[in-house]
Amino acid sequence: MERVVGTFVILAALLMLAGFGYYIYSQAEQRGWFEIRAPFYTYSDTGSGVAPGDPVKLMGFEVGRVTAVRAMPARGKGSDHNVQIDFEVVGTNYSYIWTNSTVELASAGFLGKRELDITKGTKGYTVYLAYPLHEWTLDTISNSSDLPKLRLGQEIYEGTNLVLRAWQPLSTNLDKIARLGLARVWTIDATRVGRSITGVWNNIEHRYEAFEGTNVYLLTPDEPPALMDRVNELVSQVQDALPGMLKQVAVTLSNSAALTSNLNAVAAGVRPIEDNLAVITGNIKNPEGSLGEWLIPTNVNRQLALALLNANGTLTNVNSTVTNVNTNLAGVFQGIDASLENLAGITSNLNRQVEANSNMLTQISDIVVHSDQFIQGLKHFWLFRHSMKKYGTNDMTGKK
Repeated sequence: MERVVGTFVILAALLMLAGFGYYIYSQAEQRGWFEIRAPFYTYSDTGSGVAPGDPVKLMGFEVGRVTAVRAMPARGKGSDHNVQIDFEVVGTNYSYIWTNSTVELASAGFLGKRELDITKGTKGYTVYLAYPLHEWTLDTISNSSDLPKLRLGQEIYEGTNLVLRAWQPLSTNLDKIARLGLARVWTIDATRVGRSITGVWNNIEHRYEAFEGTNVYLLTPDEPPALMDRVNELVSQVQDALPGMLKQVAVTLSNSAALTSNLNAVAAGVRPIEDNLAVITGNIKNPEGSLGEWLIPTNVNRQLALALLNANGTLTNVNSTVTNVNTNLAGVFQGIDASLENLAGITSNLNRQVEANSNMLTQISDIVVHSDQFIQGLKHFWLFRHSMKKYGTNDMTGKK
């Protein structure tokens, strides 16, 4: 029985330890204890509003924590700045931080609290690496079976001109590197991702170097003025501008008083005009038409009425005359119509006579010819010869 009880106690203790270990592991995983932690630091003019444990944000998301806030030494390295702020970025969020990223210490409330906000990188290179980073000779690289996987881990210059950028494939650029006289280059194996930081970008040497824990990358600070400093500056500006503003207000009030007095004088001058307008509108509302009497006097109105009556009678006469003319024209046109019908009948009869006697025209022509021959014969007859004598054109008496 004692052996059974001991075994049960041991199993219960092991189960309790296993559960406690799993709890610790889950908490560590949630808190990112197994994630990559990329360290950074920046500078600030003051440490107010920032404390260890404060969140660090990237694109609005919390990506890390502040680890330390300390004053810079009075003399020595970094003495040009007042405060150094150390922080770390957890997980793969470090891949968004490039060499042109900055960190802004923005105000987070009215009590002077501030937070670190990192800008996403758009140019340059990622600050930290989790890939294998090595420095190899060109012979070793050319004979390596991993050559297609290798990328350039540095920038290569010819004088001051940039020839090759980092992350370029080495398989297509070995000849160019050899012509530039380089015997060794830094390489990145971009196919294998580690679980720790392996390299950090060196802005002075323009290459990646092995990360040793002390060569932490500096993010350029973008620090707006503190809230109280801005308030004090605003108050001082208001104080400086207040005398001029009061002077302008006084001038404006004086001009307003002068304008009011001028308006009173104008109102006094406008009052007679208002009275006259009232009289005029009263006359216009008169049902007898006072406005018409102004424009057309009474005698002219009477003459116009007579003229209109005469014009009405004249128009009546004209109307009756036009009616009579219309009636006469109808009769005339009826007579013309009858005449045209008679003429059409005559011409029709003549046409029928001509068509019925086809030789009529020939006979008429023969009659004319025979008549002419008869007259010519009479000219030669002795009885009519003297009566048909021709006279000279110069004898005015008719004698030869």
